Order: sequence, then structure tokens, then C-alpha cells
Amino acid sequence: MSRTRLAAGALLAALCALQMLALLRAPAAWLPAQVALTLAPGATLDVDHATLGAPAADPGRLRLGRDHDGTWWAADDGTGAPLRVQDGSRQRRSGSVVLKPGQQFQLGVLRMRVDAAGGDAVDLAAGAIRWRYDGALLRRDGKPQKACPDARFADAWNRIVPRALAFGRPLVFGGNLDCGNRIAIAGLPPHAAGIARNDDGLVLGAAPAVPLLLEDDRGAALLAGRPLRLAAGQTLVAGRTRLLLAPGGDVLRLHPNGHVALYADTQKRLPAGVAWTWTRRGPWDLPAHAALPLLAVLGLALTGALTALVLNPANRWRAGAAVGLALLLAGSGAVLFWLQRTGAPAGPGLGLLVAWAALAFALLAPRRLEPVLAAALPLLAVGLLAQLDLGLGAPDTAWLRHFHKTAALLALGAGAATLASVVRPARRLPQARIELALLLLTAVALLALLLQVAYGDETGVFDLQPVEFAKLALAALAAHCLALACVDGPAPGGAWRRALRVGAPALLFMLLLGVALVQVDDYSPLVLLALWGGTMMLAQALATRRRGTALALACVALAAVATVALLRGAGADGIARWDFYADRFLVWLDPGTHPHTGQQLLLGARAIAQGGWVGADGAFGVTALGRDPGFALRIPAVQDDFAASFYLARHGLAAAVGLWLLQALFLAALLRLALRCWLAGANARDFRVAWLARLRCFFLAGGAAFAFGHFLLSWGTNLAIFPVMGQPMSFLSAGGSHLLFFICPLLGAAAASSQTLEENESCRSTSNMKP
Repeated sequence: MSRTRLAAGALLAALCALQMLALLRAPAAWLPAQVALTLAPGATLDVDHATLGAPAADPGRLRLGRDHDGTWWAADDGTGAPLRVQDGSRQRRSGSVVLKPGQQFQLGVLRMRVDAAGGDAVDLAAGAIRWRYDGALLRRDGKPQKACPDARFADAWNRIVPRALAFGRPLVFGGNLDCGNRIAIAGLPPHAAGIARNDDGLVLGAAPAVPLLLEDDRGAALLAGRPLRLAAGQTLVAGRTRLLLAPGGDVLRLHPNGHVALYADTQKRLPAGVAWTWTRRGPWDLPAHAALPLLAVLGLALTGALTALVLNPANRWRAGAAVGLALLLAGSGAVLFWLQRTGAPAGPGLGLLVAWAALAFALLAPRRLEPVLAAALPLLAVGLLAQLDLGLGAPDTAWLRHFHKTAALLALGAGAATLASVVRPARRLPQARIELALLLLTAVALLALLLQVAYGDETGVFDLQPVEFAKLALAALAAHCLALACVDGPAPGGAWRRALRVGAPALLFMLLLGVALVQVDDYSPLVLLALWGGTMMLAQALATRRRGTALALACVALAAVATVALLRGAGADGIARWDFYADRFLVWLDPGTHPHTGQQLLLGARAIAQGGWVGADGAFGVTALGRDPGFALRIPAVQDDFAASFYLARHGLAAAVGLWLLQALFLAALLRLALRCWLAGANARDFRVAWLARLRCFFLAGGAAFAFGHFLLSWGTNLAIFPVMGQPMSFLSAGGSHLLFFICPLLGAAAASSQTLEENESCRSTSNMKP
């Protein structure tokens, strides 16, 4: 066994021991498995969300009651998040109603009448003004309103295309500007109410604490107080807690999941008519409905292993074991991820076992462990430790979802990467097929970005971050362009025209990516893209021995560092007059004078100061593992953008230096592998082999540039070196999209490149032995 594998294995074993220590030291935690409410027909009961098992910090109250016919209903007070009732794919929300002809509603000084309503459009009247809204475009007296100053691509698109091709956009009430799909109402904030389409038709809804008076055949009443009918099999969503309903006579049984409060004992005062059935959080719990999927995964793994044994007679046992274990890992990760998404995750101990299996498989499966993987595996283990530690000491079950997601995606990524290497064809793919695959990858990334622009915001769309997949596609496409641009020999039009011609696809994609990010108001990745672009220009300059260009880029980098230093010394008065992100720069310069907007930065700084050099417990966080994280939970996005602040508070600056060195080793190993690929391409006699080696080189260099950007911006954010940028730290933060769509493919490409280099070196050594 090589020294690299031994060192990585020893470090992994130590980190896994700390993870088990955190699991064993976690305090006893009790939670309600069932909440039973007993009411007579005609009675009502006012409760807060905590009475139903939600975390104590969740605001809002609700009223539960029964009609005289025994039907159960629920209504909220309009101060917290609206209640929702889900029945399969259908969803009803308190404070909302399906529009029907004859209804009238009043919102502030605006009074409207519904003249016609259907599944496709609604006609509204306010005095002499007539409005028509079709789920995508609002027309005033038959004409669309002028575009809003902050209009998105989807708004402009809806004005020029037929209704069948339009994107769904809500109608919004409030604010002081009539434009686009907005109707201004004096004295009300923007988005005070709105109309949007769902499966039931066009639905009118009001924001919390906004009174909306509705008149229909049931009389006149505030929309927020209208009850929602409850039935068996439905799910009531109160705040962030989901409650499965099971009515039975005078008793309504609710089974909470998702965000459920944890208690140190079973002593809790409850209102009359409310009873809890307690259960203890177990580290090895497995939901009963997970048994059948796991058996199916086991059967699939055995079938795959037997198939590999038959199809690979030369190396049958190794191939069978690799395929079987890869299918078992990928299937187990998929099941764990499914359980977490359904709100009934497996115990953290089971997630830990699956993550350990994935790490051990990645450590032992390769014939030769590359330094890239040797550095990446401990980084993954550190991230798992931080997320497990954060979740075990938290006051509700929701914090462990970050650990569950990372463990599941790690197993899924490890299994999928191994299967991809197994099914890889023995012969090299033609360049045309690789280029087609790159085009398909780019098309999928652009489609995902388009969906984010149309339906999402800066947090993503459909619980995913398309920008992470776009970074992967951009790195691959740019690597292809640079591999073509670095071909030796003259070309028509000169070097600059050739570089522009082969680099146009990557430049176009980068432009579209930047436009998409601006459309969704997410500017932080633009800084990451600028840093990546400069790094790739430097890589090309070094590869083509253009020392002047490399020197100029180094000067630009030094100028950027000097600019940050000058901004640090600039006065707040000058920056306050900026039109672009002035508030963010002011918070960065002097968070003490902006305590509300600078809360994230102030709380992070407090946590770092509390950790000192050796952690808050004075023992590098070892004695505090699994215990209450304290006020660190109050830091916004502590699991993502400010994960480093929690790490520094728990383990101290000395441990952070060790983490930084491990990250630097990972980057250095990536660049070393990229250099080996470049040298292999330079020594290749076949131009196709040389192009593919250069492609791998620039892809790994691009991945290292993005990873360096994440490390730099995340450390700079947490230590207040840069303005808050909002980028997760690779490996440490709980970024599911970042791990699945960027880190895992990058590590898979590194492993494949290393394997290809070994095969080529083996072939060359064999050919040298021939007479």
C-alpha cells in the first residue's frame, strides 16, 4: 500500500472516529410522534405552532375546530406563514381563494369585482377600468401595461409570443407603480396580494398580516380567517412543519415530520384537549417503508455484479465487486435522499455508515490513489463532521437534513462515478462524439438557466442551483476551446482570429450565464466567473509560453488586491452614493452602524472570536462534539455561506489553518494532474490523443480555478476580507447542488484522467520492452 493511501486512510480514520464520537455524545432528544386533539362537534381550539410539534421559534397561531356535522377545519390568524393543506398534487392555502364570477374584494383603497373567471383567464373591474389577466400577462383596457424597471426576460417574452408559449407570471397588487403585471395600491407594500394559476384555476391570495376583505355567496369576511377543510390522508403544513392528518371521530391525530422540535425530556405543558405520543430520536432508526426499496437496491447490486462477472472474464472478480458495490452505494444514496425528501429520514447513524462506505470505496478502489482524491476524501469527511455536529446539537430535526443530503449525495456520486468508469468504452471516443456530448451538456445547462430565469430567483429553481451545473458545462466547453486554440502551427487569419473563432462558444455561453445571473439578481457568481476567467487566461498564457500576457494578468491580480485594500480604507460617505450594492459595501466596511443588515457578519465575527485558537471548549472542539452549537445557529446561512464561521467557533483558528492547508493541497494536486495531462499531450504522436490530453488539462485547471474561487470568497466572506459574496465553501458547506453537479464530476474527471495517464504510461513501457 502506497504512502499516499496510508496517509489519507489514517486521516480519514481519525475524522470518522470524531464523527462517531459526535454521534455517541449527542444528548437524548425526544420529539412528538403523534399529536392528538380531542374536540366535540361545534368546538374550537386556539393553539400555536409549537403545540403541534413545530420548533418554538416558529411564529403564528391557528384555530382548529369541528363543524356540527363532525368535519374538521383549520384557520390561521394571518400573522405567520399561511397554512397549507396538501392532498396529493393539489394544494390549498389559507388566505387564498379560487376566483369565481360575482366575487368582490377590497385591498386597501382598491375595490375590485370579478366579472368573469375560468381556468384560463379572469376579468376584473375597478370603477371604469377593466383588467384581464391570463396567468401570464395583464392587460389594462385591452392593452399591456408598460414594462417595469426591474422586468425579467420572461416578462418581455410574454409580450411577444402567443399565450401557449408564455411563461406563467403572477399578477401582483401593491406598491406605487402600475407596470407589467403590477397594480399599484397606495399605502400597501409591494406584493401585498396576488393572483396566480394553479391546478384549481386562478387563485387570489394575500400576504401575511395584509387584510383582504372578500365578498361572495358565503358573505363578507377577511380572507385570512377562512377555514380549510381537513380530511384523512391530507397533509397540513404549519410554518415549516408537515403534519399528516388522520381524523377519527372526536380525535384528530397529526403525525409531524420535517421541522419537528426536540426536547430533553417528555415533560411539556399542553393545552386541554391536546396529547402527545413521545418517541426518542434514534441514531439507527429506519422507516418501515424503506425496507422494500433497499431490498430492490440489493437485488440490483447482485444482478449487476453477476453480469460483470460474466462479461469480464479477464478481470471478473474485480469488475464484479466494483459494479456490485457501485450499484449498492448509488442505490443506498438514492434511497436515503428519497427518505430525506419525504420528511422521514433514516437515523444519522445509518447515514454515517453509508458515507463511510462511500469514502472507503473511493479510498481503496483505485489501483493507485491520486493525491487529488487523497486530499478530497478528508475534506469530504470534514464537511460531514461539521454538518453532523451542527445537526445533532440543534433544537429541531431540520438541521440534520444537511448531513443526510450530503451523505446521500456522496454515496450517489461515488457509485455513479464508478459505474461511469466501468461502462467507459475501451477505445477512445472520436472527437466528433466528444464535441457532441459537450454541446448536449451546454444545452442542458442553458435550459436549466432559462428555467431559473423564468420561474426561480437567486436561490435557484425547483430546489436546485442551475449555476453549479452551468459552471461544470462552462469549464468543459472552455477546455475544449482552449485545447483547439493551443494547436501548434499556422492558421488562416492569424493567432487572434483563430483564438476568437475557437473560443466563441465559451464566450457566448459565459455571456448568457452572466445575463441569467443578472436577471435573477444573483451577482456573487459573477465575481467567481471573473476570477475563473482570469485564471484560465493565465493557464493558456503559461501553456503557450506567452510570458508578457502572464505578467500582465499577474499585475491585474495585484491591482485587484490593492483595490480591495483601498476600499477598506475608503470612507463610507463616498461609497454611500454608489448605485450598485452600496448597502453591502457599507455593511462590510462598518457593520456596527448597520446592525440589522450586518447581522450575518456580526454574528459570524462573534462566533470566530469565541472560538479563539483552540475552539470554544479549549480542546479543538472535541469535548463539544454533538452538543448544543449555541448562538451559532442564529447566524443566517450558517450551514452554507457561513459554515466556516461555525467551524472556527467549534474547532478554533489552529484547526482552520489545518483545513486551509488541506484545501491548498487539494488545489495543488489538481494543478499537478493538469500539468501531467499537458505534458502527456505534448509528448503524444497522435493529434487526437494530444487534443484529448489538453482537454483534460484545461478542464482540471478550470475546476481548480472554480474551487479556488469558492475557497477564497468563502474565507474572505467569513473573515470580512471581502464584501459578503454568498458563495459556499466547497466540501465544508451543505451545498447539495454544488456537491452533486460540480465537486463529484470534477473528482470523477480527475480519477478518469489519472487512470488514462497510467494506462498510457503502461502501454509506452510495454512498447519499449519489445525488440
